Amino acid sequence: MPGTISFIKQSFPGKPRFTEDHVPDLTGKVVIVTGSNTGLGKEVAQMVYAKNARVYMMARSEAKTKSAISSIQAAVPSSKGELIYIPLDLSDLDKVKIAANTFLSREKSLHLLINNAGVGYPPKGSRSAQGWELRLAVNCLGTWLFTQILTPTVVSTAKASPPNSVRVVWVSSSAAEGVDPNKFVEGLPADNQPVANDKYENRGSLPVYCLSKLGGYYYAAEYAARHKKDGVVSVSLNPGNLDSEFWREQSSITTCILRKTVLYPPKMGAYTVIFAALSPEVTLDKSGKFIAPWGQLWEVSNDLVAATKPKSENGTEEAAKFWKWTEIQLRPYI
Repeated sequence: MPGTISFIKQSFPGKPRFTEDHVPDLTGKVVIVTGSNTGLGKEVAQMVYAKNARVYMMARSEAKTKSAISSIQAAVPSSKGELIYIPLDLSDLDKVKIAANTFLSREKSLHLLINNAGVGYPPKGSRSAQGWELRLAVNCLGTWLFTQILTPTVVSTAKASPPNSVRVVWVSSSAAEGVDPNKFVEGLPADNQPVANDKYENRGSLPVYCLSKLGGYYYAAEYAARHKKDGVVSVSLNPGNLDSEFWREQSSITTCILRKTVLYPPKMGAYTVIFAALSPEVTLDKSGKFIAPWGQLWEVSNDLVAATKPKSENGTEEAAKFWKWTEIQLRPYI
């Protein structure tokens, strides 16, 4: 499988170099963390809230998110920040629009957008409200739509903020390196035919998951290319192999083996995310890069790099093709 050596290297990353101790005061900063009621997202939300940010915790379950808010507030009683819940279901494009517009009705600024929510291995045949294969819907389409609706506010915030401080972070995976980057777009469903996507789904559960995470890498790179002029930093990352609800659909035996070998606590993955979101090493000239655990600017394969570049720079334009395909699918929602 492509990316195996990279996966092994990223599975044993050593000590984090950027932790909660390095996070600056975030008073006045507005942050969105999707999928933040448990695991990685909750840990990230707690770290930025502890530094006085106003944090929008956006997830599907109101009960779980409010429980997470209470837990975080109890853990960090001295924070002068805020924790605010807005429901967000990335598997339903209509609800994505509602969530994004609800945020925009409350805020004029957005300093950090952390696209953390995702789906790993749902039951076979799982689909979104609009009929898309669930991982393609959540990890790619819903996340892209949510980001696009918020982008004018992200851009205006960047223009009024210090350089390198306004960022969009796309939580991808080492799985993005697990498939041929030049065979993604050719297998996608025909335009506006979400149910007729057998060619895409028949690749198998693991390849489909890998493809959805490759999509996140493509979005981050293309977003970086489009918004560098606006001063917005966009990066994707592999948070690490984490012991979280991501594995909830796996057998107990599989999960037990993973926990004893390569799984780390979610807090470790949060260090990867806050490095991407806040480290001074991540500057505009690094926009579009991939970040590995627990905060390393990672060199992906030459094929992956080429996929994000135009043909005039000897690239294959795969990221731009996927972005254009996404625009066509979601045109009714923009």
